[in-house]
Amino acid sequence: MPQKYVPEGTEIGDEIEVFVYLDQEERPIATTEEPLAQVGDFAYLECSWVNEYGAFLSWGVMKDLFCPFREQKKRMVMGNSYIVHIHLDEDSYRLVASAKVEHYLDERRPRDYKHGQEVDLLVWQKTDLGFKVIVDNQYPGLIYEDQVFQYVHTGDRLKGYISTIRPDGKVDCTLQPTGQQHAEDFARCFSSISVSIMASATLVIRAKLRISSVVFKCRRKFISELLAIFTSADSSQLNHCLYA
Repeated sequence: MPQKYVPEGTEIGDEIEVFVYLDQEERPIATTEEPLAQVGDFAYLECSWVNEYGAFLSWGVMKDLFCPFREQKKRMVMGNSYIVHIHLDEDSYRLVASAKVEHYLDERRPRDYKHGQEVDLLVWQKTDLGFKVIVDNQYPGLIYEDQVFQYVHTGDRLKGYISTIRPDGKVDCTLQPTGQQHAEDFARCFSSISVSIMASATLVIRAKLRISSVVFKCRRKFISELLAIFTSADSSQLNHCLYA
């Protein structure tokens, strides 16, 4: 581990969590930097530079991730970001990326999903039907256009819910809770709003009561002072006040 990656105050015998990869000279390097993705993950990464062999993607560690031309659907452009899959190259045993995402998705029909189940989604690409997504870093899925009620962009990581498992194994998803889950979420939201309204109403009533109390006290003080004047004054003074 290079000295620049060693946390300040680390002593011999301390345990630290590191990520290990091969550097430009194919030496194993340990780093405390956290990569944006690891082997087997799908990720949305930015192309930092391109040479005659392929593109290099920024992924959170010093050495950029290589994506050879053969693994690109179209030539990557510096500054643009792409959905890729990270894996070990069988020939070089190096970490590489592939933009041919469909080759690494599990096309088998999911067995454990239930209607309304919450899942993690990575937005893959826009289609005429809606948005292709990667479900739980494993399965291909789709969110239909009429199920999208918010701004969605390629690379977004969102919470979603299982809508339907199609006969071909594809997963239809929605960004809104469905069925019982939706009812429970609505009930929680309604309860929270009701509590807020009741609290606000209570504050208004208390404020009005305080104002009424102040007005009453002012009126009572004025009347008391007026009575004191009439009590202490003689008849000539009263006539002067009344008919002046």
